[in-house]
Amino acid sequence: MQEISDSAAQTNRSPGVAKSGATGAREPPDKEFMATLAKGLAVIRAFGAERPSLTLSEAASAVGLSRAAARRVLRTLAELGYVEQSGRDFSLAPRVLELGFAYLASQNWIDRALPLMKGLTEEIAESCSASVLQGVEIVYVARVQTRRIMTSAIAVGTRLPAFHTSMGRIQLGFLDDPELWRRLRATRIEAFTPSTITDLSALFERIKEDHARGFSIVDEELEKGLRSISVALVNRRGRQIGAINVSAHSNRTTRNEMRERFLPRLREIAGQIAQSTE
Repeated sequence: MQEISDSAAQTNRSPGVAKSGATGAREPPDKEFMATLAKGLAVIRAFGAERPSLTLSEAASAVGLSRAAARRVLRTLAELGYVEQSGRDFSLAPRVLELGFAYLASQNWIDRALPLMKGLTEEIAESCSASVLQGVEIVYVARVQTRRIMTSAIAVGTRLPAFHTSMGRIQLGFLDDPELWRRLRATRIEAFTPSTITDLSALFERIKEDHARGFSIVDEELEKGLRSISVALVNRRGRQIGAINVSAHSNRTTRNEMRERFLPRLREIAGQIAQSTE
């Protein structure tokens, strides 16, 4: 069992550029904002598992651009080696991986976390993951999967809704109240299971409670049968940098076992990461 099934894990929606409809965002106040660059990044994000290739018209429609603007963006990306063209279809080229791996390489705590996560997974026979918070989503940056049969494939780069995951809630707790409310109100809250918390006030209170006690448990809210427990990761200066979790099927472990068996090990790993991360 993973954090969520394949169908619910498709949360990679592409923002586009201001006023063009490609970002869905307001006109940026910064006069140095480069709309052309934003358009290029929006087109890159338009590709995904459900849209591995796009025609010019499809790309324009996906990010809210004119055909002429989409053509210029795709031609530029192709010239730079980030997009490949085959007939009328465009697809991402392997070079686009450089963008993601550059981020991972800059986060030295991930290299420190991976062997610790592997050791924990071998010890408890459950999957262990790490993520960072981005807006109202978490992005997986490391994962060690148990050998048990799983229902779906979660990989580095997978995005999930932060308000309904334990790693999301424990990271959201570091936001001040106004910012937390802003993100709550900007999110389309939906019920993934009968246990999903959909009331905004209840979500706010749960996040604050989890932050106060230093861990978060999400029990069958994102996927039926899935339980997960998370702790925040901070660096030596006390700055929150991510989160780490253990996820398991509800028929294999109880909430009490998670607190008694998994939580101390997660906190131990978090402490080791903190000691070695600036």
